[in-house]
Amino acid sequence: MKPGYYFWSGDIAAAEGAIFAGCRFYAGYPITPSSEIAERMALRLPQVGGKFIEMEDEIGSIAAIIGASWTGEKVMTATSGPGISLMNENIGLAAMTEVPIVIVNAMRGAPSTGLPTLVGQGDLMQAKWGSHGSYEIISLYPDSVQETFDLMVDAFNYAEKYRVPVLFLIDGMLAHMYEKIYVPPEDAVERIERKRPTKPPGEQLIYEPDEDLIPPMPRIGEGYKIHASGLTHNEKGYPELTPQAQERLIRRLNDKIRKHAEEIWKVEEYRTDNADVIVVAMGSNARAVRTAVDEARKEGIKAGLLRPITIWPFPYKYIEKYAVDYIVAEINYGQIYHKVKEYASGNVELLPKMGGELHTPQEILHALRRYKK
Repeated sequence: MKPGYYFWSGDIAAAEGAIFAGCRFYAGYPITPSSEIAERMALRLPQVGGKFIEMEDEIGSIAAIIGASWTGEKVMTATSGPGISLMNENIGLAAMTEVPIVIVNAMRGAPSTGLPTLVGQGDLMQAKWGSHGSYEIISLYPDSVQETFDLMVDAFNYAEKYRVPVLFLIDGMLAHMYEKIYVPPEDAVERIERKRPTKPPGEQLIYEPDEDLIPPMPRIGEGYKIHASGLTHNEKGYPELTPQAQERLIRRLNDKIRKHAEEIWKVEEYRTDNADVIVVAMGSNARAVRTAVDEARKEGIKAGLLRPITIWPFPYKYIEKYAVDYIVAEINYGQIYHKVKEYASGNVELLPKMGGELHTPQEILHALRRYKK
C-alpha cells in the first residue's frame, strides 16, 4: 500500500495493518461484524505473495494458522464472539506450544447469537480466560480506525517477540465505522521478527528459553526435530507428565509475559493530572467519554479519562497511580470494572450498558455531575 491518506473502515484497517505488519497467511470463516476482514484479505494477500484460505469453521481457521506459523509465516484470523468461543481450545494450544498468532475479535452484543450487527464489549474477560488453565496472552483494543491500523503492527510484533497468541479486540461500531487514516512509509515502522535458533539441528532444543524466558523458534522443514505437543512437555517438546515439569513450564509461560508487562502496556491518560474522578472506558466507547470529560471541565468538574489500550496484561499500575474515584463505562454488566475495583484506592462505580449502543456523552456527563463541588 502506497503511503498516504485513505478512507477505510476498522475492518479494512485491521486487514491492511496486518499486511503492513508482514502477515502473509490468513485462514478464516465469515461472521458479522468481522467478515469484511476476510474479504479484504482474500483480495489483498495474493497481491503481496500471501495466501488466503476460507475454512469450514472457526476451529479449522485457528488450527490452520497455528500450523502455518510453524513454517515461519506471520499469520492471522478474525471472528466475533461465537467464533472466539469455538477457537478457545486452540488458543490454549497456541499458548502451550508458544506459537505466534494474531486473532481479531470484532465484539458484538452477546451472549449467544445476541445482536450480530450491533456493538458490544462482552468479550473482555473471555480474551484472558477463554481457554482452560493458567496462561498469559496479550490483548489490545483500539478506539479509532487509525489506531486499529497502527496497533496491528504492535500486535504482530508482540506475537513474534513473546511467542504468544495476541487477541486484537475491536467492536462492532469500530469494525464498520469509516474514517480518514494515514499509512506511513514502509521503512517508518519497526517490524519485529521472531528469534531464530542459534544452534544447528541436533543441538537446539525447541523449547530451550533464553534469559528473557522466550525460546528461539525453528521452522518446520529446516532440519530441526520439532515435537509440538499440548501435553505438558520438556525443553525437547516431548511429553513429561510430572508435577515438576508442569511447575517449570507453566511458570515460564506466564512469567515471560508478566515480567515484560510494563513494556507491553499502552494506556491513554486524558486530562487525568489533577482529576478528582476518572472514567475508565475502552474502544469506541472512549470517544464519547472524551467529549463528556471536556464538557465536565467547562462546568468546573475535574474529570479525566483513563483508556486501557492494552487490556491484557492489565495495566494495573495506572489505576493505582491516581488516588481518585473511578467510573467504569463499559458495554457489558461489569468486566474491567472488577479489575479497576481490585486496584483502585477510591470508590469505583460501574456504568454499564448491555449492548447494542455506545454510552452517550450526556450519560457520562450526568454521572460526572455528582462530583461537582
